[in-house]
Amino acid sequence: MNYEDVIARYEPVIGLETHVELGTASKMFCGCSTEFGAPPNTHTCPVCLGLPGALPVANEKAIESTIRIGLALNCSIASWCRFARKNYFYPDMPKNFQTSQYDEPLCVDGYLDVEVGGRTVRVGIERVHLEEDTGKNTHVGTSGRIHGADYSLVDYNRAGIPLVEIVTKPVAGAGELAPEVAREYVTQLRDILRTLGVSDVRMEQGSLRCDVNTSLNKPGEPWGTRTETKNVNSLRSVERAVRSEMLRQAALLDRGERILQETRHFQETTGDTRSGRSKEEATDYRYFPEPDLVPMAPDPEWVEQLRKELPELPAARRARLQESLGVSAEDMVQMANAGVVELVGATVEAGAPVAEARNWWLGYLAQQANQREVEASELGITPGQVARLVQLVADGTLSVALARQAVDGVLETGSDVDAVIAERGLKRVSDTGALEAAADEAIAANPDVAEKVRGGKLPAVGALVGAVMKATRGQADAAAVRTILLEKLGVSE
Repeated sequence: MNYEDVIARYEPVIGLETHVELGTASKMFCGCSTEFGAPPNTHTCPVCLGLPGALPVANEKAIESTIRIGLALNCSIASWCRFARKNYFYPDMPKNFQTSQYDEPLCVDGYLDVEVGGRTVRVGIERVHLEEDTGKNTHVGTSGRIHGADYSLVDYNRAGIPLVEIVTKPVAGAGELAPEVAREYVTQLRDILRTLGVSDVRMEQGSLRCDVNTSLNKPGEPWGTRTETKNVNSLRSVERAVRSEMLRQAALLDRGERILQETRHFQETTGDTRSGRSKEEATDYRYFPEPDLVPMAPDPEWVEQLRKELPELPAARRARLQESLGVSAEDMVQMANAGVVELVGATVEAGAPVAEARNWWLGYLAQQANQREVEASELGITPGQVARLVQLVADGTLSVALARQAVDGVLETGSDVDAVIAERGLKRVSDTGALEAAADEAIAANPDVAEKVRGGKLPAVGALVGAVMKATRGQADAAAVRTILLEKLGVSE
């Protein structure tokens, strides 16, 4: 079954549960460091290990960050809420329960509008609640999963790090755009979190993780049974996971089989999902109020102060940028689809003309991002560096081709633009004598081509221009080289 057949027969409903590690200096309920990459089990203490008699104390900065996230997502902030114990056994949970929030979350009933395919889709936010992260299991063996592993290791450094879970309401009516809506929602959510400065939102390090819920139903019928694809770790994979589940579920339903409510795992290499375990209900976790923590009652005046201190959010910034940059709505859609609106704006602020900034981010830099399968914002080049390249092209120091080589050098080495240019000798050759000598060599090496040009076949001069450019390692001005060659051949335009 192809995707068009799925859309013709079924309606998708999606939902997303996004987990965000907050960028606090210490853990949620103790003073242990949250620094990433420390040796295993060195950032632990009796509290985050759940040893007998250890008592937790809530991290005020984590509570503040959660409220700021809720405000940015248009949520209502609870006047009173509390933590609960979520009971389950798993090796990466040293306490055998997770301190989380259940029926009384900190933030509820918000929304985030996303634009996809010329449509605005409102994604409702069910809740934003605060909890603690788990440890990390490493299954040693060929597969990297517990099945077939030789043995497993547990690192509790991550256990207890403040974790915010953002749960959407079911999103129906997106139709064929459902996969793109899922990706764009997570993209915009990541931008908001980065703007707020509450997390580094690095998906490759696990500080932003997404669980994707998907179900199908025939038009007019009740929603179908959902599956939950766990821990999807890139924006591209969020889109692929929704599309894959839609195809898989449609094939089962067409055969008269039923969909199992279960968790599934996305396979990066194959692009499909694999069965994990049956999906628990809330009653399976035996929630009850956390007896070692007092309830939270955020002061309304404090909440309003936090609201006033929110930075300009990405949607408002994009609207302002469109007006200040003077670009068309079509250009904004192109830049938004490529994820470069903010990058273009920052490049202009760094001194580049709007057209040049747009062309670089939508052109060569977008190609580099696609080849590396990363977002443009994750490329190792800054808007300031792009603005510097634009300046060097404008003043004649670099050709566009040399500027692209400089980009490659920055991406490969992480060095600054000027350092790459100096190290690789990328400055344009402007010595007329050197260019004339290279032109003479090209003519002497290609007499047949030279005769064609003398005979009036001007397009043939392109081969000679290419020979000179090759001899000068692309550092010559192609237009100047063409003029020199035609003069030497006694031909006028």
